This record gives sequence, C-alpha cells and structure tokens, in this order.
Amino acid sequence: MSVRILIVEDEPELAELIALYCEHAGWQSIVCGSAEEALGALKVASFALITLDINLPGIDGFEFLAKIRLQTQAPVVIVSARESDGEIINGLELGADEYVTKPFAPKVLIARMSALLRRQESRVPNKEQFNFGTLVLEPDAFAVKNGAERINLSTREFDILLALVQANGTPVNTYELLEKVWGSQTTETSAVGVYIQRLRKKLESIPGNQGLIETVHGRGYCINSQRHGGEPE
Repeated sequence: MSVRILIVEDEPELAELIALYCEHAGWQSIVCGSAEEALGALKVASFALITLDINLPGIDGFEFLAKIRLQTQAPVVIVSARESDGEIINGLELGADEYVTKPFAPKVLIARMSALLRRQESRVPNKEQFNFGTLVLEPDAFAVKNGAERINLSTREFDILLALVQANGTPVNTYELLEKVWGSQTTETSAVGVYIQRLRKKLESIPGNQGLIETVHGRGYCINSQRHGGEPE
C-alpha cells in the first residue's frame, strides 16, 4: 500500500517542491492550500503523515492542528517560517511531532518524515494493558484512557509514555528516550524535556494523577511508583 502524505501549504512553489521530494521518496501526496481544504481532504481519505504550514489563509496551522488531533494520530511535521521558542513549543504542545523552520533543506525534511514513518511502521501489535494512576495505556490501540475518556496524545508523547510505563518504575534517561522514541541520539536533548512537560500538562491535570511523572536527579524520568499499577494485564 502506497504511503500518502498530506501537504498543507499555501505557497504553491514550496508545496510543489515538497511534493516532488515525496514522489522521489516513493510516496503519494495531496496538496491543500488552506486548512479548510485540508479538513475536507481528511474527511474522505487517510494519510500516513501531514506537513503543515502555520501562516495559512483563514484557519491558521495551530487551529488546524488542534482540530485534527481529535480525529487522527498521523504524525504532523510543522514547516514554518515562525521560529520563536514560544511558537515551536506551542506547535509541539498542540500535538506536532516535528518542527522544521523555513528555509530548510528538502532532504532534511524528507529524512525527518521518513524517521516518523518508520516509527509508525515498526509498531509491533501489543495486546497488553498498563495501569498507572487512574489511567490505562493500550499499546495496540495507540490509546491512553481515563475511564471512558480517551486522552489525546501525539505519536512522540505516546511513545515516551509507553517507554516510561514499560520501565515499571525504573528511571529512563534522556539518551535512552532519544534512542527508544526517535531511533537515534541525534535529536536535540532539549526535545525530550519539552515532551515530558507536555505529558505532565496533559496527564497530571487529571484528578488522581498529580506527580505521575517523576524526575529522578541524575537518572532520568519514571512513573511514580505510588502511581504505577504494576505489571501489565
């Protein structure tokens, strides 16, 4: 089955360039010049990955990202001229998996997209369920639930949380998380801290889960043993 990419970009020449490199990578692509057009495309087709500009006419990229995270867990790579720390963090907090600033080298963008797709393809079916705090993590369903409520997590957030839960209370350091989640140690180590903050914000705001993710000085991060439900079912 061919990999299908959704390119949300209102600069025709740049959208064409990304589409061309996707074609060279063996992927199909659909280009949408606005968030509204992209939302329509998502109603009739599924996509393995989405590239997203922020400065779009009408609905901007941040609002679009918040909307689609309610309906798809496909990895999202923001491709934007906005490069302030606040905007990058905002994009990541809304559920983006990567943030590439313009101008960029197309080969680098494709390499990052390929890494995300490999992570998706390498997921091994896992029927286990992990209980911690008031939450249940279901690897096979790519789901974290609080009772009947499903918690909205990006691909990176989910993979980091799964790594922490599977460690069963043993601290996992930054470099181990880079290897487990990114597949290498070439990504900036600060990215791990950003994703941990995002997870804490999303999970620890739920009653009964305060202090869920613990920082162990000099050793890394772990699920607080008092919040861990023990072995998977």
